[in-house]
Amino acid sequence: MVRTINGIAELEQLVGQELGSSDWFTVDQDRVNLFADATGDHQWIHIDEEKAAAGPFGGTIAHGFLTLSLLPVLGAQVTDVTGMKMKINYGLNKVRFPNPVKVGSKVRDVVTLKEVVRKSSGVQVVMDHVIEIEGQDRPACIAEAVTLMVEED
Repeated sequence: MVRTINGIAELEQLVGQELGSSDWFTVDQDRVNLFADATGDHQWIHIDEEKAAAGPFGGTIAHGFLTLSLLPVLGAQVTDVTGMKMKINYGLNKVRFPNPVKVGSKVRDVVTLKEVVRKSSGVQVVMDHVIEIEGQDRPACIAEAVTLMVEED
């Protein structure tokens, strides 16, 4: 369920808090193949199911960057900050992929608000994202994402 946050003033009060988690999302082979086509990364550990079955992970795995690319869709299930004219992906401060996502696994995003800084260009919001894998202790991805939010006039 999406947590509605009414504007920047309310968002500022939540710094340091976990905001919630997304629904579980299944990473299937079709998505991995489409990502391989989109990026040109056709390494066998991602797309060759037969060879990967005998490989180090016992099957195909998602690209780390595919896992990272799920932040917008999963993060949108966690929070919605109202009163914004636009929200711009400003970048990432840190990203790590501590555990591979085996194809067929379910992942979800757990979001914590790290920082809110008002700037002349808008409001810079830093959120920690932990992409968990169902049934695994170690997460698939840990990312510190920066968004520039511009308030409505």
